[in-house]
Amino acid sequence: MKLKQSQIWKQGDQYLRIVRLERLEVEYKSMNRPNTKKGTHHQVSKKEFCRLLKGATLLTDVEIFLAPPA
Repeated sequence: MKLKQSQIWKQGDQYLRIVRLERLEVEYKSMNRPNTKKGTHHQVSKKEFCRLLKGATLLTDVEIFLAPPA
């Protein structure tokens, strides 16, 4: 799995956006809608983040654009 900054992942009913990506650490925002700016920031190790993404799906730009507004 190749992580990149600004990727949006769907985990259940939550959306996770990678805000800052470093070698050993990931800062992400947890949101209710993929195209909103409201959410809570979290900072975890890259290993924890990859475990969190287990079963999650990476959204494409089209899926993000077509998502209903907040």
